Order: sequence, then C-alpha cells, then structure tokens
Amino acid sequence: MDYLWTPWRYQYMAEVSAGKQPECIFCDAAALHKDAETLIAYRGAKTFVILNRFPYTSGHVMIVPYAHVAELNLCDSDALGEMMRLAQRVEKAFQTNYKPDGMNLGMNLGRAAGAGVAGHLHLHVLPRWFGDSNFMTVTGETRVHPEDLHVTYDRLRKALAAPP
Repeated sequence: MDYLWTPWRYQYMAEVSAGKQPECIFCDAAALHKDAETLIAYRGAKTFVILNRFPYTSGHVMIVPYAHVAELNLCDSDALGEMMRLAQRVEKAFQTNYKPDGMNLGMNLGRAAGAGVAGHLHLHVLPRWFGDSNFMTVTGETRVHPEDLHVTYDRLRKALAAPP
C-alpha cells in the first residue's frame, strides 16, 4: 500500500476534533482584517473574495457576502449583484493570469447539498484545465497543486486590485 502524506491537514483535523473551529470561518476571516493571513484577496462593499485553503485546483476562490446568511432568498440583492460582478472580475483574472481551459462556478446550499460551511452561503469559482483530474485525484483521493497558496494569493490580490 502506498501512503500519500498531507501534513498541512493535521492542524485542521486537530482543531475540528478538539472543537476549536470558529463559529463561521467566513465571518471570522472578514472580521480579523488580516487579509494576507486569512487569504482574503479582495474586499468589496457587500462581498469579499477568499482563497479556499483546501482547493480543488490552484486558484480556487470563494465569493462570500459579509452578511451571515445561508439561503439566496435571505441575501441582499445588492450583495448578490456584487457577487456576480466579482465573479466576472475573478474570471478575467483567471484568464489573464492562469489561462485555464474552462471554469467552474457553483454553490452548495445546505449540508445535504455538500456545503462545507452550511450556514454562510458562498460562490465557488475555480479555473479548470484539461487533465487536471488525474490519477492522483481518482485513485489516491489526493490533489496535486503546482502553486503555493500564498503565491496564488499574491497573484489574485494584484489582479483583482486593478480597475475592472
């Protein structure tokens, strides 16, 4: 049997098992105002862009309203509009900086739908390339990322800071 080590996941697993996870990772990240530490790449008036710490592909971000709501019908229409405008900016940043073959955008509303943070809606946006679902993902249940999260953060923060 082969073993694939992911030591960076230990902190997350230890915190979960000890009950030390925050009430809401998105609310905590937004309130902390340490964007480089929390990986918030862009702050809008009603929403923000944050990197996924456990991404499916390099560049995987989430666009999150500041308001802690779990359902689209509870989200302010201005926040939803800004969320879509930021999705357009992220799309452009990906096209310019990563040149993907395609992109996934999606929401999982509720635990049954696969939401990792069920109480705070968020839109996943991630670049995709032909072949990014390789044997490591399929057989080893492991993702391989060619870029460190902080490099991704720096690239996207710079790209999103540019005027639309």
